[in-house]
Amino acid sequence: MTLLSVTGKQQKMEAPVREAAPILLVLPEHSELSPPQLAFLDEHFRTREDLLVRAPHLVAALKKRSSDLDTDLRGLGRNFAKRVVSWISRSFAARTSIHNLNLKLENLCLRTSPNGIGLKMFGEELPQLAKQVRQIEDIRYYVETALRLEALIGNLEDSVFCVMNRHSGSMFTAKESGPKQENLLQALKAMNDIEEVSIHVVKFQPQWCNLLKSVDTRVAQILGVLRPQVLADHRALLASLGWPPKLLAPKIESIQIPGIPNPLVLMQGDKRKSYSDSFIALCALQHLQKRREDRLSNLPGRKEYGMQLWTINELVSPIATRVEYHFLKWADQPEFMFALVYKITVEFIAGVDDVLQPLIDRARLLSCSAEEAWVSAMIQMLSGFLAKRIFPHLAERYKEKHMKSEASTLWLNLIDLMIAFDKRMQSLLNLGTCLFPAESESFEGFSGRLSVLTVFCDRPDWLKIWAKIELRDACKKLKAELKDERAWKTDNQHGSALHMNTDTEQYLLSTREDHKAPFIAESALKIVRELIGRGQTMPATLSRFQFIRSAAVKFLWYFFEVLLLRFRRTELHPDNPNDNALIRLCGLINAARYLESKLQEWSDDVDIMEMRAAENDSNQYNKDGSSASGCFFGEEITNLSEFKHNWLLEIIAFILRVFEDLTWEYFQSKECFERKQAAFSPVNLSSTMDLIVSTSFVEALDVLKSQLDVLYSSLNSVDFLDLWRSVAEGLDHFISCSNLTSEIQFSDTGVNQFETDMQALLCIFQPFCARPQAFFPCIKETLELLKMDKDEVDKILRNRKFGT
Repeated sequence: MTLLSVTGKQQKMEAPVREAAPILLVLPEHSELSPPQLAFLDEHFRTREDLLVRAPHLVAALKKRSSDLDTDLRGLGRNFAKRVVSWISRSFAARTSIHNLNLKLENLCLRTSPNGIGLKMFGEELPQLAKQVRQIEDIRYYVETALRLEALIGNLEDSVFCVMNRHSGSMFTAKESGPKQENLLQALKAMNDIEEVSIHVVKFQPQWCNLLKSVDTRVAQILGVLRPQVLADHRALLASLGWPPKLLAPKIESIQIPGIPNPLVLMQGDKRKSYSDSFIALCALQHLQKRREDRLSNLPGRKEYGMQLWTINELVSPIATRVEYHFLKWADQPEFMFALVYKITVEFIAGVDDVLQPLIDRARLLSCSAEEAWVSAMIQMLSGFLAKRIFPHLAERYKEKHMKSEASTLWLNLIDLMIAFDKRMQSLLNLGTCLFPAESESFEGFSGRLSVLTVFCDRPDWLKIWAKIELRDACKKLKAELKDERAWKTDNQHGSALHMNTDTEQYLLSTREDHKAPFIAESALKIVRELIGRGQTMPATLSRFQFIRSAAVKFLWYFFEVLLLRFRRTELHPDNPNDNALIRLCGLINAARYLESKLQEWSDDVDIMEMRAAENDSNQYNKDGSSASGCFFGEEITNLSEFKHNWLLEIIAFILRVFEDLTWEYFQSKECFERKQAAFSPVNLSSTMDLIVSTSFVEALDVLKSQLDVLYSSLNSVDFLDLWRSVAEGLDHFISCSNLTSEIQFSDTGVNQFETDMQALLCIFQPFCARPQAFFPCIKETLELLKMDKDEVDKILRNRKFGT
């Protein structure tokens, strides 16, 4: 019998109260009341006076009795469920024992059966029996789990019902908040037990997905009711404590905010206890919801909270509402916004740590810091305002042509303020990290979860605009540098002190002076470093990658075009050798070598390698999903290497063409090599005396030496090493081929003259190596053949077999 049924019957009983006759006489003839009920009424209501006096008391007693019976009924229901589970467990245990006994008896019979027929049947039926037993066991375990979850959800619903239906005018007194807090803790405990069972099911019984889906649906509905109520109670509690404190507008206008009293530090007694209980309960609720989200996302075991605590956010949310009024007035003076947020953060960070960190520790939230959560929430507050109010307006102004320049200036100024603000907030937590510490302070990073630049992570269109503005500004800076012709000068004081010898230290290039690179190369790298540094402040790896690709890398290609344009304006003519042209090309090669080494060095940095991984994942810039040479700047390094190689070939080809033009007469003149010694010169020379270099060969040697001296003083040591060896190889091949095709008949004096000329050639390369003859193998072999006697030649020819 329920309270409604009793009340309904009571309404039926109240109709005939005005009659003077006994109750039984005024009831309808066909009454639905049973005889015991009629006897009960007759016993208590003999007269009308009894009905008037006893009716209210009897109704109250019946209601109380009905409520007690409902409570007992719920208790019996829970006990019944537990006893059912116990009975099922015992029933299955008894059934299992009976089956085991039967199996043993059957096994005994099978052993005594003739021909082993029973044993064969037993062997065939045993797997089926085992399968059925496992199925029965799974069903039993499923029923037990379902009943347990049903009981836990019932407890959760009862606790939440009590939490939602407790109302009091002074809800934050210790007397009133105690029962409600106790019910909330019971609800959290039930929810935690449900989550433990669910995690166990996911781990060991993943096929029970329908059961988990049903449980998660019911728990989600309960959370949808419980969380708003808990948050509302927590906000009301904060308001009763005087949070947030008032900000004095006149002081804010001049950014001279006085010390703000912290209500968290000032609270005492019951208020402090009430806040502590509410804080811990809200942390526990967040922890439970996070566990559910991790399980549903198949990400178990994560312990970090990203410094976004609900309790801290509830402290910042009313502050955000209050300071937005001031922010709107400072739309054209954003520096005031950053100053105000920083001031508030500093004012409360000590109190937050002193009051809230112990509560976080009591809530057992691992890897969670009150200071970090407070700073992060304040940063997110400012970032949210910028994303909602500032950047949309700037983006619209940037799209208008007549406003593009002004919008770009405002955009860059705002980015500077944001980066500076991040560094100041970073200093509060001492979480500084440094990228390329030896290069530039602009590479100082920031914790990825503590940056106001998160505004760009969810808006790639704004990130693209920012990158375009930065690229345009960087190109303007470079153009300003290029207007000064001294930008292409090199400081050779350091490089000129190097001497070509066997010491390998001269080939270890590190600084710009070692590379003999022009000043413009250092300026370009400085701009690239600044762009990378600004991109490194981005909190997300993919965002950093997109910005650096869109700004720094594109600027590198712009500078490559500058180098290529300067190369095209540099002309090398064999008919008019120009040392200035060689020096210009050397500067370009040195710049390419210097950029290549720095880009390779940066590509080996950990953060750059992390972006390299993001590049492979995104596959946005390489169709095949890989970079050119396995590093972040792989394509750029390859391009610089090709530039350097092509320009070196240009110089080498130029030197060889000049040498060929100047020695054409030398190799076409037969008199010098065919005349006898007596007719060599007016003065008779003995064969033992040294000969002078041929006149027609001197000019070529002089020009070659002059060119190599210019290249030695202007080109970096590594590329110069490759250059002079390539020149030597080309000269060796050219001279040996010229002798073979000139049809000259060498006399003994001609051979000596040719050897003298070649010795003069080797002397030019003497400063570059100890044994230059090793780099002229063809000339060496030619001299050895020319010095052979006829008999030695005949002997060699006799040993040579011609034909097949």
